[in-house]
Amino acid sequence: MENGNNYIFELPIKVRDYEVDAEGIVNNAVYLHYLEHTRHEFCEQAGLSFRRMHDEGLDPVVTHIDIKYIRSLGLGESMVSKLSLSRRGPLFVFRQDIYTPDGEPVVKATVDIASFENGHVSRGERLADAFAKYLD
Repeated sequence: MENGNNYIFELPIKVRDYEVDAEGIVNNAVYLHYLEHTRHEFCEQAGLSFRRMHDEGLDPVVTHIDIKYIRSLGLGESMVSKLSLSRRGPLFVFRQDIYTPDGEPVVKATVDIASFENGHVSRGERLADAFAKYLD
């Protein structure tokens, strides 16, 4: 547990050459990809691939992201992307933080996800059932 977050999933990631800008640092938009990749990997580990969810008419959709950039990463550096999960009404709230391997914070983010079922906003009960053991 770091900074009061009860992380339920961690994913090591390494910065690739095409993710850095001319200054040799990761472009700010790339961190959104890291966060999304982490959520997708978490869902797969929880037994819910995005392909399967979509095929079954269930589509989790990002509705809001709040992100704070703390430190830049550069080419070849490693990071650990961590997440915790809670629920606020029909929304699923992912608290996602990225750290250097030695624990230095890089990014802190909160991502709100709404659940769409067959093209309509839902209360998210199917996701809640799937994530029951992870919800705090």
